[in-house]
Amino acid sequence: VQLQASGGGLVQAGGSLRLSCAASGIIFSTNLMGWYRQAPGKERELVAVIPARGDPDYAASVKGRFSISRDNAKNTVYLQMNSLEPEDTAVYYCNSDNYRGIIHWGKGTQVTVSS
Repeated sequence: VQLQASGGGLVQAGGSLRLSCAASGIIFSTNLMGWYRQAPGKERELVAVIPARGDPDYAASVKGRFSISRDNAKNTVYLQMNSLEPEDTAVYYCNSDNYRGIIHWGKGTQVTVSS
């Protein structure tokens, strides 16, 4: 199983980035897909999740600024991040959950927002 995240980088406050996570080795369309982040000295936290069926959900801190989406034909989940703030600086990880206790994590991509 591989979850390959990409799209991170350095951006000024107020800017945008789009993260991608390409999955292989799982039945992508049946998995809950999520984005998490971990800032230095802090615990990993949920950013957004998108179920196999149904509506996505977001952390309160990103609601209205971030948008998660998935393309089952490409086995890829995206995180569109707008109006970025320095507090969004973190390593962003994608994960998959097959609803049966099998969870996989990608290696993460660094997002740095300068003020």
